[in-house]
Amino acid sequence: MEKKMSEGIEGKIVLITGGSTGLGAETAKLLAARGAHVAVAARRKDRLNEVVAQIEQAGGMARAYTLDVTDKAQVEAVVDAVVTDFGRLDVLVNNAGLMPIRPMSEVNTGEWDQMIDVNLKGVLYGIASVLPRFLAQESGHIINLSSVAGIKVFAPGGTVYSGTKFAVSAISEGLRQEVGAKVRVTSIEPGAVDSELKHGTSGTATETVLDFYKEAIPASSVARAIAFAIEQPADVDINAIVLRPTSQQF
Repeated sequence: MEKKMSEGIEGKIVLITGGSTGLGAETAKLLAARGAHVAVAARRKDRLNEVVAQIEQAGGMARAYTLDVTDKAQVEAVVDAVVTDFGRLDVLVNNAGLMPIRPMSEVNTGEWDQMIDVNLKGVLYGIASVLPRFLAQESGHIINLSSVAGIKVFAPGGTVYSGTKFAVSAISEGLRQEVGAKVRVTSIEPGAVDSELKHGTSGTATETVLDFYKEAIPASSVARAIAFAIEQPADVDINAIVLRPTSQQF
């Protein structure tokens, strides 16, 4: 990726969860190209290493950290490690997420638990791990990945997924109201984006989901939205960004 520095991004330390593929990886590459120092975290270290190698080959700076966002102690340890390695932390991008689509009548409580643990508790653990630092330094930016399914219920099939994303949007807004004078908070709410998220569905809904994603926009589109929120002057807080394929009605 062509290196193009941004005054509002250059030198910032950014931690991205779910940074090994798709949206997280594209965001890491774009921010690094604009001068950020990027920490990518996810469960698959081999994929993280590939992202770091690509960033370094392009002249950027990045490090990889193994992370399961459902483990609160791991989240805290990774944040501590990033601060130790880079000297501070400026931005957290809570990107890790799951989207198994299935009618509630199938009562797949295992998938419900997974979505609550990753999509919701993972976001909360991320917030909990960085918020005291951000408040103490009186600066910082928390960016949470919600969805258009967090502003309009995706049903049938996505009811529980929508529930987790509505919660992420609500938590983002409530957090902004509580700490907005010191910490910026942004909710990113994409529609169909080409990423691994669509492969989380199995069974009868698979064909419907894959058909829906035929109109998906590239993950780089969301990366640019995240970069836009970060690069604003310190007195400007982009609270929410909704973006969809132009052909998407939902």
